[in-house]
Amino acid sequence: MLKTSVTKPLLLGIAIAAFAVGAASAQGIKRTPLQDIKYPAGHHIVTVVAEIGPNQLAGRHTHPGVDTGYVLDGEATLIIEGQPDKALKAGDSYAVPAGIPHDVKTGAKGLKLLAIYVVEDGKPVATPAPK
Repeated sequence: MLKTSVTKPLLLGIAIAAFAVGAASAQGIKRTPLQDIKYPAGHHIVTVVAEIGPNQLAGRHTHPGVDTGYVLDGEATLIIEGQPDKALKAGDSYAVPAGIPHDVKTGAKGLKLLAIYVVEDGKPVATPAPK
């Protein structure tokens, strides 16, 4: 069992992550926070399960740090500004550099992935990007 001194900061971190990802949920992405780790200094690593419904665009957005992940189910096209579109399917991994606008267009089944974000303290996990 975790000690209270560890449990309280972990739960607080998860609560903060849940609040921070709320804006992205409005864009069509449902993010379920799994953990929030304070590392390295001045940053935290947020791990979530992200889901986007069938035949949708997630909404063009950026992250203040690296966005990397693994596709658990479904198919989609990852659209990263300045790069060719990348087809994703279950079993594929991806990485989006910090601050680069990107979007995800799902197929008929939608998309479910494990996403990991490196976030500077005080910044949201995701921010809408202009078109």
